[in-house]
This record gives sequence, C-alpha cells and structure tokens, in this order.
Amino acid sequence: MLSKLQRLAVTASLAALAAGSAFAQAWPSRPVKVIVPYATGGPADVYARFLAQRLGDQLGQPFVIENKPGAGAVIGTDQVAKSAPDGYTLLLMSNTHTVNETLLANKPYSLTRDFVAVAPINYSDLVLVAHPSVQAANVQQLLKLAKDRPGKLNYASSGTGTPYHMAGELFKSMTGTAIVHVPYKGSSGARTDVIGGQVDLMFDAVTTMAEQVKGGKVKAIGTTGRKRSAVLPDVPTIDESGVPGYEATIWLGLLAPKGTPAAVVTRLNEAVSRIASQPDVQQAWAQQGATAMVMDPAAFDKYLQDDIAKWAKLIRSANIKAD
Repeated sequence: MLSKLQRLAVTASLAALAAGSAFAQAWPSRPVKVIVPYATGGPADVYARFLAQRLGDQLGQPFVIENKPGAGAVIGTDQVAKSAPDGYTLLLMSNTHTVNETLLANKPYSLTRDFVAVAPINYSDLVLVAHPSVQAANVQQLLKLAKDRPGKLNYASSGTGTPYHMAGELFKSMTGTAIVHVPYKGSSGARTDVIGGQVDLMFDAVTTMAEQVKGGKVKAIGTTGRKRSAVLPDVPTIDESGVPGYEATIWLGLLAPKGTPAAVVTRLNEAVSRIASQPDVQQAWAQQGATAMVMDPAAFDKYLQDDIAKWAKLIRSANIKAD
C-alpha cells in the first residue's frame, strides 16, 4: 500500500505529465523565433530558413529566422540562453558552439548548463580551396609550399571557433605547418576575399564553395571527409592525400533554453526528424553536399558532449587561443 505522501507524489507527477502533454499539444499557438547567431548567406542561415519553412508548414505557425551574428556566435546564443523556456525561442547551432565551450572560457552561458538538445539537422564536408595564384594544386604541394615559406601563407575563416577555423587549426596541427589565420565576421566576406586573391586559402563548406571550384575561381586542394564528396568526386580527401585520420565537418542542430518542457522538445525533435527523413529533402541536400542527421534528444545530447570533448583535446594540445 502506498502511504499518503507517496500517493500525493504520484498524483503530482501525473498532473505534471498531463499538463506538459496538454501544453505540447497546444504548442505552438503563436510564431516561433529561431535565432541564427551567424550572418546571412552562409550554410547555417540557408538551412535554418529551409527548416523554418518546413516546420511552419508542419506545425501550423510561422518559424521566424532572426540573424544575430557577432562575437563568435556568442551574442545570439546568449540571447537564447536568457529567453523564456517556453518553446518559442530556439537556437540554430553549429559545431562552433561545441568548440567555444573550451575556446571561450568567459562566455556568459554554457551549453550543458543553459540549453537542452532538441535535434540535429545535417552535416557537410568542407573543401580546402586556394586562390589560383597559389603555387599548389594538391595537399602535398601545399605542404611543401607551407614548409618552405613558414608563416607566409594565410587562410580565411568566418571567425574564431567556427568549423572553418578549427578545420584549419586541425590541418596545421596534424601537418606541422605554420599558416596564418585571418578571421572574418562571416563566411561571405572570407569567401569573397579568397576568390579575390586577398587571402590564399580557406576551408569552406562544400555546399557553398563547390560552384566556385567548378567555375575555376578557386582551386580545390582537398575535401575534409573520410570519403570523397559526391559533389566534388574528382577532388581527393585530405586523409587520402597524405594526412591520415584528418576529418572535419560543419554540422547544424537545434537547441532550446534549459527548462523547455520535455513534451515540446519531443514534439520538435519528431518534426525535425520527419523533415530530415523525407526522401526529397535527403536527395536535395545530398546534391548540395549535405547529409541529413536524425537522432532523438538523448542521442543528440551525447553527440554534443562527444564533440565538446573532441575539440577540447585539440584546443588544449595545440594551445589554440581566441583571436
């Protein structure tokens, strides 16, 4: 027999579950804001807008994108961390966030303390490109050039801690080369200056740089996945080009403020997973060089933790500092 106190606890738990379920069924009853802490035009912004349209169609309320770039994604992320945990403010995150957990020790939030994992979206390989004036057409030639001229070559990124930056630092660490990092406030400016010849190199998402490669505006040195990109099948991976074990991607996901009702998180996860599992979506993304990711919230939370640990190891071993 349950004691009176135990019966009250069970009743309270059941009432809370019922309230959470009712809230989730009613949610969303007004527009949902998705904060993208990056500038417009990059992969995060493009896929955020695609996902927002599909989520709005599925859930019956607009999902409105707000770009809040700045400070290595900290400004927009902090805004979401301080938002009400009611399911009406979400964060479009990338692996910049898992890097920043170690790289930016004094940021005003913590992923594990202030957010709950909702769902992954997709990942894309990167491609290392060079302006045509750089006297290297493949990884081995680039390594020779970098070692013959230490500190003379440079590479652009969309900012400190971004996947483009960390791909470059991983490359430098694994090859023992001295290549200067040139951070920008967004990927568009970095991309423009590599194409224009103001900067020598860039690691960029295959999804956005492939057309520039095909148009001859930049040279593809190597891709960053474990296998060749279907979008650039003639470009060898960096791994197969003499840097064994090299791998770097850009991946995207959704987070919500800590305390967001579990039933809402589950409903959101199911909606995102349905979109990412649709054959037409997977086909369209594959043609762009992106691969859909589908996980439940618990699996995505573990993925986040593992990625934080991966980049923490590199940052500490290579003594990488925020610019």
